[in-house]
Amino acid sequence: MHLAAVFPTTEIGPDAGAVRAWAQGAEDLGFDRIIAYDHVLGAVHEGREPALWGPYTEHDPFHEPMVLFGYLAGVTRHVELMTGVIILPQRQVALLAKQAIEVDLLSGGRLVLGVGIGWNYVEYEALGTEYRNRATRFDEQITVLRALWDEHIVDFSGRYHRIDRAGLSYRPDRPLSLWFGGSAEASLRRAAAVGDGYQFGTAGPRIVTAHQRLRELLTEAGRDADAFPSGAILHTGKGFDTAVQDAADWRAAGGTHLAISTMANRMLGAVEAPFTTVDQHLAVLEAVKVAITP
Repeated sequence: MHLAAVFPTTEIGPDAGAVRAWAQGAEDLGFDRIIAYDHVLGAVHEGREPALWGPYTEHDPFHEPMVLFGYLAGVTRHVELMTGVIILPQRQVALLAKQAIEVDLLSGGRLVLGVGIGWNYVEYEALGTEYRNRATRFDEQITVLRALWDEHIVDFSGRYHRIDRAGLSYRPDRPLSLWFGGSAEASLRRAAAVGDGYQFGTAGPRIVTAHQRLRELLTEAGRDADAFPSGAILHTGKGFDTAVQDAADWRAAGGTHLAISTMANRMLGAVEAPFTTVDQHLAVLEAVKVAITP
């Protein structure tokens, strides 16, 4: 099973040296992949109607994933760089297509683009994008992304996008890997139909059940469920024993990738206080990696 380290974006701080030290430390520990979460803005939750239910507020700082990966491409050697996940309907799809190619080129083919639709309607509004139609726009964006990656000139007319005989100068030498994220039925169906992999946002019994549903949908779509990669995330703040048990259950369920997050977030089940140093994050990554490796 491939192991990933979740970039501790809410706790790492703004110092470039700390970012570099963490990434190089994770690579030196033998992790196969670094996963970075995405939020452009933090929003106050209080007094909202409808309520904001997501786990992050105005107090949680986020590094921008594509810029971050441009930096990490130059300070790491072989570890994969995955967005887990970038909120696709908030982005201009042609620009994201170009950014993804650029990161993949600069990193020597190490980008895995994970995409999802998100939950923060305040953030959508601030970015000038529509929240209510995000799912249908997302479906069209997948088609546009792959067209821009595969074709020298694209002539596309859709419900939300128009490309009039234009394209990207650079295109990847290999098909870029496009993973979907979440756990909702609609997201599982999209992944089974057109995805290259699936990243669940946590681990545990509920995710094992959702993973089984994903396998069923893949089989219904005529795809090989055993060949389809899938990842879950251990939130170490839930406790060491819980992380070890969740890892064993995920391995038994046939998951191919497992990530370790050392960030403390109570809505995600964390019970510990946030770490304040890179060494603390790396020490927990190493301890959990050793404990869950057969």
